[in-house]
Amino acid sequence: MSSLVYKIHEYKVSSVLNNDRKVYGKKFLFDGKEETCWNSDQGSPQWVHFSFSSPVTITAIKLQFQGGFAGKECELGVLDHDRGDPDQDQPRTSAFHFSAEDNNSLQDFNLRDPLTGTHFYLNLTSSTDFYGRIILYNFDILGNVK
Repeated sequence: MSSLVYKIHEYKVSSVLNNDRKVYGKKFLFDGKEETCWNSDQGSPQWVHFSFSSPVTITAIKLQFQGGFAGKECELGVLDHDRGDPDQDQPRTSAFHFSAEDNNSLQDFNLRDPLTGTHFYLNLTSSTDFYGRIILYNFDILGNVK
């Protein structure tokens, strides 16, 4: 099991705080630096869609939120990428539901049933922040290339 972050082909986020992509943009999700983060704008849900050029199997993820801005109800799943735009609500299969703790620690989430595919989503249905903002410092994806 190794990190799949460097094999990500494309990724999108639901929003960026005040559209300030230079400071809070999606590029900071997978940069591995402790001092940078993706900060969503307000509203729920927030999400990250990410894809690989060939199928992978995800066995675990690691997330590090800022306390007070963590995802409460979370879902990792496979997008049915053959139907429509991945930004639109579309059928989803094989989902892993979990709750994150509201703290600054790096949290490990091992999937009971590994997910295999090319297009995935992390849906943060609700936030510990009253306004629905998410601040994510670290997002690592562990698994294998098929």
